[in-house]
Amino acid sequence: MAESTLLFNKAPYENVIVLGHVQDENGQKMSKSKGNAVDPFDALKTYGADAIRWYFYINSAPWLPNRFHGKAVMEGQRKFLGTLWNTYAFFVLYANIDNFDATKYELCYDKLSVMDKWLLSKLNTAIKEVDENLDSYRIPEAARVLDGFVDEMSNWYVRRCRERFWAKGMEQDKINAYMTLYTALVEISKAAAPMVPFMTEEIYLNLVKSINADAPESIHLCDFPTVNEAFIDSELEKNMDAVLKIVVMGRAARNTANIKNRQPIGKMFVKAEFTLSDYYKEIAKDELNVKCVEFTDDIREFTSYSFKPQLKTVGPKYGKLLGGIKAELEALDGNKAMDTLNAGGNIEFSVNGENVSLSKEDLLIEMVKKEGYVSENDNVMTVVLDTNLTDELIEVMATEPKVCHYIDIPIQHASDGVLKAMRRRSTEESIRGTIERLKSAIPDIHIRTTLIVGFPGEREEDFDKLLDFVEEMRFARLGVFAYSQEENTEAGEMDNQIDDEIKQERLDAIMRRQLDISLEYN
Repeated sequence: MAESTLLFNKAPYENVIVLGHVQDENGQKMSKSKGNAVDPFDALKTYGADAIRWYFYINSAPWLPNRFHGKAVMEGQRKFLGTLWNTYAFFVLYANIDNFDATKYELCYDKLSVMDKWLLSKLNTAIKEVDENLDSYRIPEAARVLDGFVDEMSNWYVRRCRERFWAKGMEQDKINAYMTLYTALVEISKAAAPMVPFMTEEIYLNLVKSINADAPESIHLCDFPTVNEAFIDSELEKNMDAVLKIVVMGRAARNTANIKNRQPIGKMFVKAEFTLSDYYKEIAKDELNVKCVEFTDDIREFTSYSFKPQLKTVGPKYGKLLGGIKAELEALDGNKAMDTLNAGGNIEFSVNGENVSLSKEDLLIEMVKKEGYVSENDNVMTVVLDTNLTDELIEVMATEPKVCHYIDIPIQHASDGVLKAMRRRSTEESIRGTIERLKSAIPDIHIRTTLIVGFPGEREEDFDKLLDFVEEMRFARLGVFAYSQEENTEAGEMDNQIDDEIKQERLDAIMRRQLDISLEYN
């Protein structure tokens, strides 16, 4: 500032951002006397300049106080920088194998696939948003746009298109994939260069300068990328975002059911305010290994709702009636009651001759999955997986070579502990036939499942039947857990809880029985 004023009589910049106070991970001001100061040179050596810069950009507005600690820096290093570098490394690996030179080809938009057009649309939307945010000094917002794009480029585009890079020869589709990913890597590197100057420089020098002697010497001598409005397709982005959301929720449902992705599922139902064309349905089917995707306006066939009183609102109004209110709520038709609430009405009934009226605010509402179905919802969209192993699905599993011989049979449990115990016993009976059909269709199949022991009211004869069931079914793998008393459930309030020592004894007994069976498979 002093030199610029002396020499040119003006400031050396028009605007400047000053970094705020850097605090330790507990929010305390760094001080050598406190022993919580971080040596900047040690930090640079440990994490690298790009990782530290990125942390300050994406964490919060740079001029605000920032807590600095290694775990947070490493998270950004792994998530953004690592993902960008791995995508770049993927491109370089296959480009070197194919001797691909981007200067010898052109990006022909009309010849591109839907996935290529989607990535270019997201790229130009990202560049536009980054430019607008930086113009307004919205630094974290710009960083999050870059972070989101790199994540989708790697974990959606590259993963969906990697087989195109593995194809033999240099057919047009493979060229399109190379040119699309090349363009995305170069342009997003230019957009990110002000924030992570060193990694983006490395990418630029190898991807651009190494094959084009006329290109600027450095990425930092290049113009900020311009937006190609013709490449932006908002409808395409909207549809692909919807597919991504369906896939994420479908994976969550699979995890809930404990069914791995390599095991096919017969049907998935989606309730949403939109529908998708067959192209997008095929993507969802492929990602989730589902044979059919169906959009529906009504999922009451697969799910219902359970209700409990919200004590902080119901207690003051109907304190002495709480026991009766709980019983009335348990007896409700969940779907009908939810329809009434969604229409703006109240649930009304009488307890001991007194009228009770409950609104949505008076209730704890939980979606309950029916036997053979598992669902995920976010109050906007609901995804339901039909996990039933039908004869048709078993035939498919028997003929598809990619199906793993380990098959997961989920044992569904209701949220209430007592219902869990009842459901477990009924499931033991219902899956026996399914297992027999699976073993008949696929002789060398290995069955895996999960059981829970020690429910309230579980008798010794109940447990003996469970042991016989395990012996009969000969599971290849069996997960066994002791029931844990849950708070705010009818099961948790029951008096006939199983003693922890008895639970452990029953757990050990099943595990010993299963160990002998598992040895048969090794």
